[in-house]
Amino acid sequence: MYKKILLAADGSDHSIRAASHAINLAKLNDGQIDVVYAVDGKTSKEDVLHGIDKYEVKKERETKLKPIVDLLEEKHIAYTTKFLHGEPGPAIVEYANNDNYDCVVVGSRGLNKVQTMILGSVSHKIAKRVFCPVLIVK
Repeated sequence: MYKKILLAADGSDHSIRAASHAINLAKLNDGQIDVVYAVDGKTSKEDVLHGIDKYEVKKERETKLKPIVDLLEEKHIAYTTKFLHGEPGPAIVEYANNDNYDCVVVGSRGLNKVQTMILGSVSHKIAKRVFCPVLIVK
């Protein structure tokens, strides 16, 4: 049922918890997990302004995902990693909808109602706009 799983991650504790749930889903059906990390324009600009070369930037982003990659390898789950560019919510939605995933798993930062109303949350944007089931992990 859930053979092709998209895990939206940024290396935070929330995304590591989400990774654990994605792993459990993948184990049920010998599935694979595609880990995506969306980098917004502001972050990309800051990286350029700080004079970090593109190889160092890539290494730093890979380091953020290392705990998740370690979990996937430890549990012997097939996976890929990909860095998306753009506002995280829309970038993840577009990627998920264009690649026929069975499920998207994303962590929740736990914003209160006012914060969610003003800011909008990435997980909420994904849940509203992705065509497949979405698991939001608190």
